[in-house]
Amino acid sequence: MQQYSYKNSGIEWLEKVPEHWAIRRLFNICNFIRGNSAFEKNDLLSKGKYVALQYGKTYKVEEVNEEFEFYVNEEFFKSSQIVDFGNVIFVSTSETMEDLGHSVYYNRKDTGLIGGEQILLKPKKNVLDGKYLFYSSKAFSKQLKKFATGIKVFRFDQHDLKTINIPLPPLPEQKAIADYLDKACARIDRIIAIKEEQLRKIEGYYNSRIHEVITKGLDNGVDLFESGIDWQGLVPKHWKCEKLFRLSDKMGSGGTPKSTNQEYYDGDIPWIQSGDLNDGLVSETKMYINERAIQESSAKMFEKGTVLIAMYGATIGKLGIMGMDAATNQACCAIQVGSKLDSDFVFFLLYDMRQYLISQGYGGGQNNISQEVLKQQYFFFPEKDEQLQIVSYVKKFQNQIDSLREKVNNQISTLQSYRKSLIHECVTGKKRVYMGALEAKKEVESHG
Repeated sequence: MQQYSYKNSGIEWLEKVPEHWAIRRLFNICNFIRGNSAFEKNDLLSKGKYVALQYGKTYKVEEVNEEFEFYVNEEFFKSSQIVDFGNVIFVSTSETMEDLGHSVYYNRKDTGLIGGEQILLKPKKNVLDGKYLFYSSKAFSKQLKKFATGIKVFRFDQHDLKTINIPLPPLPEQKAIADYLDKACARIDRIIAIKEEQLRKIEGYYNSRIHEVITKGLDNGVDLFESGIDWQGLVPKHWKCEKLFRLSDKMGSGGTPKSTNQEYYDGDIPWIQSGDLNDGLVSETKMYINERAIQESSAKMFEKGTVLIAMYGATIGKLGIMGMDAATNQACCAIQVGSKLDSDFVFFLLYDMRQYLISQGYGGGQNNISQEVLKQQYFFFPEKDEQLQIVSYVKKFQNQIDSLREKVNNQISTLQSYRKSLIHECVTGKKRVYMGALEAKKEVESHG
């Protein structure tokens, strides 16, 4: 394949570019519009006159096409906020630095209206192709992070975006690059989708197998009967039934020492919050408190091996087993098991009943797990020796599943990295795009 001749771009992140390419500032090749129509969730319709490009929806997609089904009616129309086919939308605020500068291509013929916290770029005709701009944005988005301000919410300004320089090939070449990347990225995305479906099947198999052994044991020939407990179903006849709190030495939640008194947080006692729960062993915490904090607040100490479940918030249902003696906050329900139960068995039991507990919760929006429902929950369980056999089997099975997950996740990561590098190479001229369709297809498949 014929290669480009290169020149120094004078731009640090670009390095060398093809000799016949120009370097242009976005301000000179795009018209900019700052979104100021802050659509609320209640404003969004499944049908309407205009496509509603609300911040909370656009940051989740890379392309607004016919599958994007959020609309508003005439009362929200502003001529200054119109989005047309081929425009590119930038998300200008984010709670994570990684997502700052996320860009979206508007691939629809009908009219859209831009929402707040976004910047709209309208490429100047006969100079810049919209899809090429979109792909270029994936290469220069890291440069926007240099302008980021804020602590909990990061943002950049419209002026910052205007100062970005991009490589600009002749328009026919821009279109060829965009067309090539459309096809190549579509192939990569299809392979990623297949891998993600594999992960879902692995997860489904894992959950069904956990349910099978944690509710029926390992002996396939054992006599079963209907437990009468919704989530547990059929159980072995020789298993016993009891409420969870009666089998626990200690059960409850902790509390939070006053955050305004920093003296409480100068200690060596691990203080577990729901965000520390990882569906596994909790061996470290983000924060530590001292003995005085325990005495002067509702924070409580629990022993190593205590099982934890998050009762509300973004981490609702997350589980953990304490790898050390520690205190907990009020968002965690702690179960310090008694002599008849094994901690790991209770952990897997709660894993199996997690969705049931959430469904039995209370509160508007997202339910809270009821600590009282948890305490009063009846369940069937075997003698401790059988519990240990079940746990041993589950852990071996878990390791096998973890290996499968890791393998597929690594494949997905490799494909995602290749996708990013391919876009970067094409829009910066490191890779010459003029190749036949068959050659392009083979190149993508070689990375699958």
